[in-house]
Amino acid sequence: MQPLSAPQEIPAATVARHPGAAITAIVAALGLAAAAAILWLQYGTAVFFDMIAAGWQACF
Repeated sequence: MQPLSAPQEIPAATVARHPGAAITAIVAALGLAAAAAILWLQYGTAVFFDMIAAGWQACF
């Protein structure tokens, strides 16, 4: 059985062409994680669990 299309080359990883975008995404993720940790320490777990419960109730 013959393949339906000719084999195509897979381009190199796009991260190699745009390292700034990957670095920006990593910095943003770390910043969000740090903000969440600071809020968690300041307000405790009750606020986060209440937010999760409210989100579930809003969706369902």
